[in-house]
Amino acid sequence: MTLEEKLKSILSTHKSLIRDLNLVKSLNMPNWCISAGYVRNFVWDYLHHYKDATPLNDVDVVYYDSSQQRAEADKEYEALLKRSYPDYNWSVKNQARMHVRKKESSYSSVEDAMERWPETVTAIGVSLDQNDHVTLVAPHGLNDLFELVIRRSPYFADYDYFIKRVLNKNWLNTWPKLRLIEE
Repeated sequence: MTLEEKLKSILSTHKSLIRDLNLVKSLNMPNWCISAGYVRNFVWDYLHHYKDATPLNDVDVVYYDSSQQRAEADKEYEALLKRSYPDYNWSVKNQARMHVRKKESSYSSVEDAMERWPETVTAIGVSLDQNDHVTLVAPHGLNDLFELVIRRSPYFADYDYFIKRVLNKNWLNTWPKLRLIEE
């Protein structure tokens, strides 16, 4: 079984996955996925044999639309999602404009933007294709996720921010099998 198949198998046990994916898909955002903690935390919980899911701070939805880069559009999507499913703190971000706040060159897609996120294990997303099949976005692959490794993305330069983020999120205490790679 490939790691992609393994991840899809684990995600198939996520009771709300298909509901959540269909809800986001209904917004018709281009090049979208639910990402970050939604996927990462669920897999870490699974690999730690936790019976209850670790609570999410938010549900990150990312998309790429270079033709529409108003921050207000993200808020409108969040409001629609919140209206449909108010139990989540939805966070929607168009990756076509995220390069500006990071002072980087323009991104070309969700995958290109995610590649520059702080940790390799955060840069994983899940979506539905046109035929409602689950698809994955993982620009750094899935090895670190399944090896329970927290590693700074090779495209994320701010080492101090990376370490501070890992410590502030308390991941190493929440999931004690995790290993921090400090490169």
